[in-house]
Amino acid sequence: MSLQGSITPVDSGLTQHGEGSGKAPRKLIMLLTSAGRRVGLLQCFRYAAAQLGLELVIFACDLQPDLSAACQLADGSFAVPPADDTGYADRVFALCVETGATLVVPTIDTELLALAAERDRFENAGIRISISSLELIEIARDKLKTAEFLSARDIPIPLTCSLEVVVASGWTGDWPVMVKPRHGSSSRGIQIARKPSDLPHTPAEPMIVQELLQGAEYTVNMYFDRDAGLRAAVPHERLQVRAGEVEKGVTRRNLELEQLARDLAVCLPKPRGALCFQAMRDARGIAKIFEINPRFGGGYPLADQAGAPFARWLLEECAGLPSTASNEWRDGLAMLRFDAAIYLDP
Repeated sequence: MSLQGSITPVDSGLTQHGEGSGKAPRKLIMLLTSAGRRVGLLQCFRYAAAQLGLELVIFACDLQPDLSAACQLADGSFAVPPADDTGYADRVFALCVETGATLVVPTIDTELLALAAERDRFENAGIRISISSLELIEIARDKLKTAEFLSARDIPIPLTCSLEVVVASGWTGDWPVMVKPRHGSSSRGIQIARKPSDLPHTPAEPMIVQELLQGAEYTVNMYFDRDAGLRAAVPHERLQVRAGEVEKGVTRRNLELEQLARDLAVCLPKPRGALCFQAMRDARGIAKIFEINPRFGGGYPLADQAGAPFARWLLEECAGLPSTASNEWRDGLAMLRFDAAIYLDP
């Protein structure tokens, strides 16, 4: 499977670059969920809208919007229950109805299952959630399922077993190993076990044991259009990571990683919008996928700056504009993140 070229333009009343034909600028209202610190992502959407000549209103929600930097920079913000609360999707739906939002952009793993399960309800109300199929989310949210799914399709992965199997039958690979929550994210709960006695005996949640990869680590940001067509795959090397998110990274044109992206595109069930996967090289230098994140990744702004503006492409789809999506992006662009602050005067 090759990366697709641009789709056939539609007559939208705006040119590809947002120059009008006399019609008023289109208006789009979106809701950024679990906004937290995702200021960079919010700014990518704002910049894309300006380039397209769209009037974009961004609302944001979070568990504590008063303490969310992205919520402070949005056009309005709202409190929501925790993402694993049974009423979470209902609250997001109600906010869309209240604000007139027709696009929802999720940002964290724990909200994806609830929102994907309610896709039809949102779409029947004219609201698009930028999210892949429920089947894909169920695979990605379970690291053991992810490993089994990819292995069955001959996509390279680190040796992976449930902790229960390892405790009962032993580990067939080398030591040390990585031990991580089966449903974890953001590097939560990860530990290294150097020998069998280091394995947790009474874990508070299901765990997996995985081959410890120690080579260069990469994220590959991918964008899929409405028809599940892969439009771009942008690998970046994760030079330095903090709390599971890239702090220093650089885009890399890499044939092996881009082929992995194409292989994933063939086998994943109905991918949509932004998605990323993480890979690391083993002792032989082979890149192995160990995680799939079916959402905008934390390092997405690097791909955007490199010339793969997924935010723009998503807005183009929602506004009925010609697609400018392509796999043309800059190799070797580095991102060096730094801390910034928002000051709130009571």
